[in-house]
Amino acid sequence: QYGKDWPGRPNDALSWLLDHAEEYQKTVRELTTRILVVNFAAIHTTSQAFTQVLFDLAANPSLVPALREEVETVILEEGYSKLSLHKMVKLDSFIKESQRLGANNALIMQRKVLKDFTFSDGTVVPKGHIIAVPNFAMHYDEENYVDASVFDGFRFSKMRELQAEGFSKHQMVALSYDYIVFGHGRHACPGRFFAVNELKALLAYTLLNYDVSFEHHGSRPANSAFNTRISANPKASVLFRKRRP
Repeated sequence: QYGKDWPGRPNDALSWLLDHAEEYQKTVRELTTRILVVNFAAIHTTSQAFTQVLFDLAANPSLVPALREEVETVILEEGYSKLSLHKMVKLDSFIKESQRLGANNALIMQRKVLKDFTFSDGTVVPKGHIIAVPNFAMHYDEENYVDASVFDGFRFSKMRELQAEGFSKHQMVALSYDYIVFGHGRHACPGRFFAVNELKALLAYTLLNYDVSFEHHGSRPANSAFNTRISANPKASVLFRKRRP
């Protein structure tokens, strides 16, 4: 009714869909379906990721003081904002390492081959086949990571300390060939920037307000697997206690 540009126009997903939809896609049903797809893709992935983070936090209490110190220092100096979250390097590293070992799927970047393709080593992928990248195997590969099966919460922050100032290829949102939680190339997850900030905000709040542990201070529960799907153990419990001064 008002076109694409009018005072007070919301800058949200629904408006973006309306901008790009064909006429037949501008029905309530079509738009609702697309919103539901976005919700489906975004909600369970983030909740699963944060559950893995909580498990790793409870399993590694020795890392909590350094994480808390970073969060408190950055907030004191910068306030609580998107920029301050970006400066929480150890927090970023902890979440990235958690997802390296506990991503939602053992395979990623599934693609259907539209025509026969031959790789440089002679491998032929026939038209019609489905291919995928084995991110779980890559993340546990000793050629990519030292002590690949061991959780090192500050693995990536230590890498960043060796890098000059500027954009870091070791921050969680960066794309690389050996860390593909968010995929790679043109179709890498476009919501990864929001998702990482969301996870950092959740972890920062938890660190500032709670102590977490497993019942009886037990070890980290093993992940659950179904086919290629990986998830945090659904029967495990994490105990929360209001943080004491």
